[in-house]
Order: sequence, then C-alpha cells, then structure tokens
Amino acid sequence: MLLGLLAFVLANLDNAGIVTRDSVMMTVVVLASVGALSWFALAVSSYVALGPSRLTQQGQIISGVAVGLLCVVVMAPFALSATSVYTVWDAKKHVFKSAEDNPDVAPIKEEDPWNGKDRVNFLLVGGDAAGNRTGVRTDSMNVASVHIPTGATVLFSLPRNLQHVRFPPSSPLRRHFPNGFMAELPNGGLLNEVWQYANDHPEQAGGKNRGPRALMDAISYTLNLDIDYYVLMNMYGFADLVDAIGGLTIHVEQDVKWGGLYGTAGTIRAGTRRLSGEEALWYGRSRVGSDDFSRMSRQRCVIGAFAQQATPQKILANFNSIATATKRLAETNIPEELLEPLLDLALKVKDAKMSSLQFVPPKYWPGSPDWVKIRRASAKAVQDSLKPRRAKAATQAAPTASASPSVSRTQVRAAQPTETPTRNSQKANESAESLDELCG
Repeated sequence: MLLGLLAFVLANLDNAGIVTRDSVMMTVVVLASVGALSWFALAVSSYVALGPSRLTQQGQIISGVAVGLLCVVVMAPFALSATSVYTVWDAKKHVFKSAEDNPDVAPIKEEDPWNGKDRVNFLLVGGDAAGNRTGVRTDSMNVASVHIPTGATVLFSLPRNLQHVRFPPSSPLRRHFPNGFMAELPNGGLLNEVWQYANDHPEQAGGKNRGPRALMDAISYTLNLDIDYYVLMNMYGFADLVDAIGGLTIHVEQDVKWGGLYGTAGTIRAGTRRLSGEEALWYGRSRVGSDDFSRMSRQRCVIGAFAQQATPQKILANFNSIATATKRLAETNIPEELLEPLLDLALKVKDAKMSSLQFVPPKYWPGSPDWVKIRRASAKAVQDSLKPRRAKAATQAAPTASASPSVSRTQVRAAQPTETPTRNSQKANESAESLDELCG
C-alpha cells in the first residue's frame, strides 16, 4: 500500500488538483479504513495465537489492556486519514455544485477547463449579513483577474458607494436602469445595493435569486472584464478560515480601533502583527477613525496576505479546520468540476506577481464616476501585470479594449458611457501597484 501510494504521488507531482477528485478521496477513505481494520485484526489474532489463557488473571488483564492500546495506536493514523478526507469531501459537496445545476456557468471540459481563455476573473464578495440584519450587504467587492499560464494576478477594489453603475445590454436590469442603477436618486443607487435589489425584485432581474448575476453584470460592465465566477464569504466564515491556517502576519501601518462607533472592543497596534481570525476580520472592516477607502486598502492587504500565507503545508496540517470553515462560505458558483484545475491555478497565484488597483478618491470619485477612465485603467493594469516584476510601467496612451486578453469584445461593441465633466477627467496615468510594496 505504501509503495502504491508513493508511486501515485510521484506520478502526479505536477497535478496537485487530482486530490480533489471524488474517486481519489473515496479511494483514500476505503484504503485507510481497510488498513485500520487490517492492523486491528493482526494485533488481535496475534494476541490470540500467543495463548493468553496460559497467563494468570492479572497477566491476562495487563496483556489485554496492552493489546487494546496497541490497536488504538496503530489504527489512529488510518482513522485520522479517513475522517479528514471524508470531512473535506463533505465540505466540497456542501459548497460546490455541479456545473449541470447552474445554467449560468459554462460547461467544464476536461481537456480545456478554462474554455480557451488565458485569463479568468473571480468576484470576491464580503457580505455582512448577520443575525440582526436582513438581506446581504456586499460591503467588500474585489475582482481577482488571474493570468492562467503564470498566475499573475491583479486585484481590482471597488468602493461600496460607487453610484449609478451601468448594466450591459444583456442584463434584464438594463431596461429598468438605462442611465445607471437608480440614476434618478442623487445620493442612492450604490454598488453594494445591487445584489439585494435584484433578489428583492425578481420581476426586474429576470428571476429569483439573481443578485449574484446582477452584481457580476454590473462589475463586468464597469471594468470591461468578463467576470467568470464569484465567491460570497460572510464575516464569520472568513474569521474561521484565518484561524484555520493559524492566523495572518500583516504589517499594520497605524493603530486600528474596532468595535462599535468608538472602537471600544480593542485596538490592533501598529507594527508587524500575527492577527487571529477575529482581528484580521476587524482589521479589514473597521471604520473607526477612518473611512471606506482606508478600509478597502486594508482589505486588499488581508486578501494578499491570505493568498501568500495559506501554503500547502498549512492546508495539509489544518485539513479538518479548513474544511469546517469552508462550509461557512455563504455561496459560490464555482462548479465542482473546476476544483482540480483551480487548485493547480491557486498554487501558481501564491508565488506569482500580485498587484492592486483601487478606484478611490482623489483619482476616482464614486459619486460621479468616469466609466471611460475606469475601463482604461483596468485594461492597463491587466497589461502591466504581465510585465516582469521589476519592470516599471511606462506612461502611455490608454490601451484599446482589444489589447487586453480579458476584455469582452461583445461589451466593447455596446454603447460606451461618456466621460463626466468632473475631476475624473484628469489624465489617467496611474498603474496598479505591487501588493508587496503596498502592504509591506
């Protein structure tokens, strides 16, 4: 069995994602169970063969207890392996659904899981739904645009108060909001309201539970990137995941108070800190003494730290805790069939270049967004992410949509929003910045 396991590992060193297959997981569970029972049978049969009846009563008790302990010791590793793998399998089935059950997701082809794309875009949503609130407020919205061959990633952070986002012509909400989401409201129509609005108005959104689709459409059109998949993580699930990998080491630039309006629950002190799940959660969420845009900066640092510090070694060492925490993900449309190539991609991302672009003042004004400027900056950030780490991006004219491998041609042919006569009209020569430099 050990030789067979070694041969399997050596044959699949370049395909770590194979461990997510149901067949592999169930084989491990079955073999571990057989191994445990075999060792148990061996210990007991050997003991019986030795003729314990020849011993005194005290000797029989002592030897029986010793054999019982031996059975527990030799069975424990097999039992732990079987239960750990089964826990992960159960979590996978709980969180990820088959592509056949979601008509919005493209079928996954084994020979080409990414459907010919060289870039995949994930919408990472932090929701603050809790027992004392109704609905879901998507207060943290980041798009991770990943270059599949290299793992190079750009994180786009969108403010929750980005107003009057547009919907693509393919979205049912476009008919109801041709000039932007609630454009008739001067202080309304925020980006973090789109998800819940679509869920509350299925007759406008094209059906029930269309909140994720509506938000993906709005952000896709805003960035001119095709959003392929989304993950909604509630606050408690995130804290559990951080605790499951043993916390996050983060460089805290200045003291961050958290809890209530005045930060009475605690303070995360400046310096390089090892944050627990609760501390990391509130480091990214706290607005005490700061604003939404400062919070967005901290959130992208937390995401980057998690991506880099959740190493395979930590994942293997905390298998059960991570599987249990993963169940607290609110929802995702990532299909189960994509997990194998996704794990391989995640290993690339961990060691690849990661940069970030935030659409915040003074360069971008959420209350009066310049859609053209945002799209140009998005396309340039994607292009720059493929340059060597030390290469300095030169100031250049805004690239066309076709220059970016992730830009949707269908969207480009659609009507383009005009520039707004605000401070947004200043020349956009900003590039995405390295997370290593931004977050220490």
